[in-house]
Amino acid sequence: MPRIAGVDIPNDKQIEYSLRYIYGVGPHVSLLILKEAGIEPNVKAKDLTEDEVATIAGVIDRNYQVEGVARRAVSACIARLRDIGCYRGLRHRRGLPCRGQKTRSNARTRKGPKKTVAGKKGVKELSRG
Repeated sequence: MPRIAGVDIPNDKQIEYSLRYIYGVGPHVSLLILKEAGIEPNVKAKDLTEDEVATIAGVIDRNYQVEGVARRAVSACIARLRDIGCYRGLRHRRGLPCRGQKTRSNARTRKGPKKTVAGKKGVKELSRG
């Protein structure tokens, strides 16, 4: 398995898709990296030579924030939002969606598993008992 930016990328996939296993590299950036390195996107990762892997690693190191640096940048941006007390920062602090989604029935990804709350007794139960 080739190792680029501290990540083992899968052998059996095309290099265009294998590069996406690196945090901070998506579909568009992956193609830009390969274009700058002069490598065909449809070549399998296991078929790359050491020089080609080194070229890709050099392009990523020079031009892109990936892995730890990118994670720190994202967490610093979220910390800034929390510190200034803006709406998005408050939503991050409370663990709720930040981009306008409804939370009455969905948002389970952000809110976590359901916590059942005891409801009021129904009108039928009160009349019987």
